[in-house]
Amino acid sequence: MILRPEILENPFVRLEPFEARHREPLRLACDADPELWPTFYYTSLGGDHFDAGWEAMRAQQAGGTRIPFAVVRDGEVVGLSTFIDIQPGNRAVEIGTTYYRPAARGGVANPATKRLLLDHAFACGAQRVAFRVDAINLRSQAAMAKLGAVREGVMRNDKITWTGRVRSSVIFAILAEEWPAVRTALDARLAAFGQADASALRMSV
Repeated sequence: MILRPEILENPFVRLEPFEARHREPLRLACDADPELWPTFYYTSLGGDHFDAGWEAMRAQQAGGTRIPFAVVRDGEVVGLSTFIDIQPGNRAVEIGTTYYRPAARGGVANPATKRLLLDHAFACGAQRVAFRVDAINLRSQAAMAKLGAVREGVMRNDKITWTGRVRSSVIFAILAEEWPAVRTALDARLAAFGQADASALRMSV
């Protein structure tokens, strides 16, 4: 497995590997919901924590241990998502540190982003893509189930978050042989979003 840090794009979102130009637009997106970071995130990119978090991700990007993407929709940076725990020898990778500003949640941005990242990982030779979700984050767990990822179990007290909270993580994963069925269902969801966008456009004309 050789994960390539390249631009990924579909009709809904464009994923751009981090560059210096993404720093300030991403800061604005992360500052849009300051209460979310202490509630659900292992590390913080909100407020005064942004610069340290940005520098850490850029260092990991340079070292090849993380591939972070800015999520761009309609020309604006609306969030981020990253490849982490990259294991070329095991052909395994995790998708994590995903955040969207409030206006981009509950719509097409997340499934469109997951579609691009999953397809890219499996095309690059992955045999397993995992997701590690905070046990108290029921909304994200429901999103994983809707995506078609298999819930494998709970890692109890596996992390201490930046606020000092001891966190347990629910592990989900999609295997290469499961991806075709997951992709078909995901493409059907995205097609429905596309039809809705087209209908809205016709009504506005």
